[in-house]
Amino acid sequence: MEKKRLRRSWSRTNKALFSRSLWVGLILLGLGLVSLLIGHIASDLHWSQFRRRLRPKVSHNKRLDIWKSNYSDLYYGCSGRSANFRYAVPENRSNGYLLIATSGGLNQQRIGISDAVVVAWILNATLVIPEMDHHSFWKDDSDFVNIFDVDWFISYLSEDVPVVRRIPDKVMRSMEKLPWTMRPPRKSMPDYYLYQVLPILRRRHALQLTKFDYRLTNRLDDELQKLRCRANFHALRFTSSIENMGQKLVQKMRNMSSRYVAVHLRFEPDMLAFSGCYYGGGDKERAELGEIRKRWATLPDLSEEGERSRGKCPLTPHEVGLMLKALGFQNDTYVYVASGEIYGGEKTLQPLKDLFPNYYTKEMLADANELEPFLPFSSRLAALDFIVCDESDVFVTNNNGNMAKILAGRRRYMGHKRTIRPNAKKLSILFRARSQMKLDWETFSTKVKYAQSDFMGEPDEMRSGRGDFHEFPYSCICKKDVVSSSQN
Repeated sequence: MEKKRLRRSWSRTNKALFSRSLWVGLILLGLGLVSLLIGHIASDLHWSQFRRRLRPKVSHNKRLDIWKSNYSDLYYGCSGRSANFRYAVPENRSNGYLLIATSGGLNQQRIGISDAVVVAWILNATLVIPEMDHHSFWKDDSDFVNIFDVDWFISYLSEDVPVVRRIPDKVMRSMEKLPWTMRPPRKSMPDYYLYQVLPILRRRHALQLTKFDYRLTNRLDDELQKLRCRANFHALRFTSSIENMGQKLVQKMRNMSSRYVAVHLRFEPDMLAFSGCYYGGGDKERAELGEIRKRWATLPDLSEEGERSRGKCPLTPHEVGLMLKALGFQNDTYVYVASGEIYGGEKTLQPLKDLFPNYYTKEMLADANELEPFLPFSSRLAALDFIVCDESDVFVTNNNGNMAKILAGRRRYMGHKRTIRPNAKKLSILFRARSQMKLDWETFSTKVKYAQSDFMGEPDEMRSGRGDFHEFPYSCICKKDVVSSSQN
């Protein structure tokens, strides 16, 4: 009996110890998991990554808010100068006058001007109002003063870089030779300007940098990137005549609908020829675009299918319409289209118009008399399109050109307004399957939403070092305080 009693007592003791050990183990495990989670979060200071870990993955079966990001209000543009950032020196104490000859269309020149401001700061130079490109494909003889507000440009940058309209006459008369000209390599580092350009500037007192587009690296420290943003997003303001006409067009769109989509549709013959892509027009298309392609003697031979599979081909107007419809835009959506001459004309545009009948362009919105002063100047017409696209609720592009990049970056900076750029690599597969009747509409729509999930202008698409800085201005985007934001 005594042995049985001892065995029962021993069993009860073991059960109690096991139960206690189990509870202690569970508590320790819980504490360990909390510690691990806290340590993991503390080590990851970037808010977008933190939010992505806490936010569940978006289900593509659920309806996406295609008009506005749910997280856009948590971010804002911030490009103010820090207290220790060097102020502009007076013109007479600078290292000399820096002249810039820009290159390309309006937005390519805009990139060059923004970068020129940074280069002038690096060189401690006085920047002369840049010379616009009059000789490129667009053949536009507009000067800086015809497109941008010169007085605003000079005054806004006065703390960073001294800017003058032209080299003073007395300085020109004192110079023994005309300003030296040189072309920096593409995407040059600051050291190149300090060691290769500055000595010439000091010796000659004036220096012109030619074909100035993408001549400065994307990899700059944050303070120089913020100066780049100040120049691009604040100092470059259109003239009052362009701004007023652009806002008239915006108002006409708003009078018809409280919100609208703007599509930047690059489908001009030269664009398609340069891309090396094929769009189903047979021998006629190949001959026409091949003839245009001869303008660029150094272009390599490209594989049509290879370029499309790599996502290098601009979407057709029809493909843009299919993408928008698949994402959830209804056929009563008001669409503003910014474009030049469309290859194939009305026949190419008709499928997009069939999908979205409320289709407008600046020529359709404005009276002939209103547009007449702008018609001979491609840069001023492009500036009008820029304004209407910038003011839109949703901006869509069929390409990754300069206007698409500049506007995508600007809209991120101005509060992450919805900006949709096509994931052309994945979409090309879906469009091919759709045309071959391999996908029904519901499946096609679901797959398009999935393909576009990281191409909708969401804040978490911003990552240091991703793409061109003008498109992803990560140094100039700040997040609001999470605690105070959640309390408001």
